[in-house]
Amino acid sequence: MKLNHKDLLGLEYLSKKEIELILKTAKPFKQLFTRTVKKVPTLRGKTVVLLFYEPSTRTRTSFELAAKRLSADTVNIAISTSSVVKGESLIDTAKTIEAMKADFVVIRHSMSGAAHIIAKTISASIINAGDGMHEHPTQGLLDIFTILEKKDRIKGLNIAIVGDILHSRVARSNIWGLNKLGANVFVVAPATLIPAEIYKMNVEVHYDISKIIHKLDVINILRIQKERQEQHLFPTLEEYSEIFGVNSEKLLNAKKDILIMHPGPMNRGIEISTEVADSKKSVITEQVTNGIAVRMAVLYLLADTDGGECESFNS
Repeated sequence: MKLNHKDLLGLEYLSKKEIELILKTAKPFKQLFTRTVKKVPTLRGKTVVLLFYEPSTRTRTSFELAAKRLSADTVNIAISTSSVVKGESLIDTAKTIEAMKADFVVIRHSMSGAAHIIAKTISASIINAGDGMHEHPTQGLLDIFTILEKKDRIKGLNIAIVGDILHSRVARSNIWGLNKLGANVFVVAPATLIPAEIYKMNVEVHYDISKIIHKLDVINILRIQKERQEQHLFPTLEEYSEIFGVNSEKLLNAKKDILIMHPGPMNRGIEISTEVADSKKSVITEQVTNGIAVRMAVLYLLADTDGGECESFNS
């Protein structure tokens, strides 16, 4: 089976079977991390361009490591020193990259739909590394991969996404992916951080984590975006932390095997306490490790859609 797309733009556009294929493909790539030499020649001769219009530590580094472990060449474009500061448009930048014969463009942009625009413009495979408030598909995939690794299933699990749902592309990708795999998805946030379209996405909406924590198998905690505090979307960080922050006191009522997740970066003491972030229930660092394996799987599968030019990966 192959992916039926040249690009990865969002989990909304993938079938259940395609999501399962990526998760299955990521497994042997993770096994590679235990070897002395963590590299295979699968994408030798391919070029991956990392085009990040927004800051990123985890996602950019994870994609770069994933590409290099597949033996691809990588190019980082620093927006602050590129022709973008001279007014070059997104499409012209993309066409310039295409003229240099790149095979993949990994793009993060503050505008929802940016990845879609260049996917229609150039022939290289486009991977959405986060577009505005729309989607962050590889974060959604690595979150699901981590849950599957720990729980051995997705179907029937009660999974809550807690925090700034309104501005979160991670939340949307998680919701699309988890729903397709049969999870029961809850979103928990202040009413001002719940987008109107969420009610059409097959989720349960709650406004107090304490009232549902007893039945949850997984809590995926989102970063509260302090830069949006000036919009007065909730009274104070202290009140937010008291109602929505996940700490040891709230976890007294949770299942003993509950998983705690966070896509990072974390605001310790606000949406998550240090004690919980560093506890045995936390799989936050494993999410980071799994991100490389999942992104290797995505690059590998997208490369194969052009007629099977990439070499097979033997675990």
